[in-house]
Amino acid sequence: MAFDKLKKMLGDEDDQEIVNEEVLYNLEEGKEKSSKENTNQMILVEPRAYSESQTIADHLKSKNTVVVNFKRVTDAQAKRIIDFLSGTLYAIGGDLQQIGPGIYLCTPKNVSVQGKISADDKSKKGDEEDDW
Repeated sequence: MAFDKLKKMLGDEDDQEIVNEEVLYNLEEGKEKSSKENTNQMILVEPRAYSESQTIADHLKSKNTVVVNFKRVTDAQAKRIIDFLSGTLYAIGGDLQQIGPGIYLCTPKNVSVQGKISADDKSKKGDEEDDW
């Protein structure tokens, strides 16, 4: 008898099932949200100083792909940034690939790149370009 009173206070079993379904639905939404937050991105960066190399490394540590264009820095700064990023990529098991004059693709371990972009042969073209 006391059990029946308690059951009436708490509601029917059907009501309890609805509550359970709502909880499961909310849990599923939470999982969807967390999987969207973990979506990897491709980030384009044009550093203006060596000090920005740490920000690029942080993107790589977060498993994001980064394309770095060195047109806004001197050759000496670009070399220092490449050295820093090479160390970062070695530590995380990533890869560095030149995709154009002064443009590099930095990929973390979870990203694979298929194919290679060949460097232009200046002797065949005869065009004057930046020496990278």
